[in-house]
Amino acid sequence: MMFFKKKTEKKTYDKENKKPVIKASICNGEQVAGFRDVHTGTFEEVMLIRDSEDLFEFKNEYGITEDIEKIY
Repeated sequence: MMFFKKKTEKKTYDKENKKPVIKASICNGEQVAGFRDVHTGTFEEVMLIRDSEDLFEFKNEYGITEDIEKIY
């Protein structure tokens, strides 16, 4: 049996108005990657981050090279 790593499809986001962030819960430590609107502060949830591989996948999917700010 062979396993294939699914090819990550490149996605885009509005770099002018959105900033990639990790929203972390203080209570249970759950982390969610998404985008925060720089004008309104509204958070758009994209994917659950369980480990460094999920974070890598999120960054790779959207072509993010910089460190991502963590918000609580």
